[in-house]
Amino acid sequence: MSSISALANIHSLGKFGDQNGKKENDLIKISEIKNLLIVQIVQYKSSTISLDKINIDGLSFVNEPLKVICNDNTRILWNSPKNWFLISTKKELLNNILSTFKETDFAITDLSHSRAIIEMEGKDAIEVLKKGCPFNFNILKKNNSINSSYNSIAFTLDIINDNPNRLRLFALRSFGESLYHSITDASLEFGYKSI
Repeated sequence: MSSISALANIHSLGKFGDQNGKKENDLIKISEIKNLLIVQIVQYKSSTISLDKINIDGLSFVNEPLKVICNDNTRILWNSPKNWFLISTKKELLNNILSTFKETDFAITDLSHSRAIIEMEGKDAIEVLKKGCPFNFNILKKNNSINSSYNSIAFTLDIINDNPNRLRLFALRSFGESLYHSITDASLEFGYKSI
């Protein structure tokens, strides 16, 4: 049995909106990202384990707001105090995570199939988010992450790059289509290419 991506029925390839006469690099690029390992790691309040000694794929866990620690394959997003999302192209890391984090100190949840992931790239990508999200995006930079809402749809934002803007939006799978429609509708003004 094969899995069906969250946006399989609505993500159509092509150019849309105000794209006539614009250079390819000036269009916002929107794509669905699939087949990532997404694991939520939460340290219990009663846990006395120090995070200094724990790392996954060569990355440490930092308990600092907005912070993302990353390498070429894996990103660890601070989600809230003692709560992280680990996102990786290496699905085999799940076994390493389960053996490293003892269940007496941590709750580990595989969220890989419960999220829709939309990636946006382009100079106007942040402008699109400003249309429906109350967060002050002027304080964010590369390797920052936030939890917020877009037109009342809860999502997690991961800023992969800020020159040019490259962002990933993670929403619950059941709200993926609504978030996708909201994002693409707000992108029409700038012109976007769905890839």
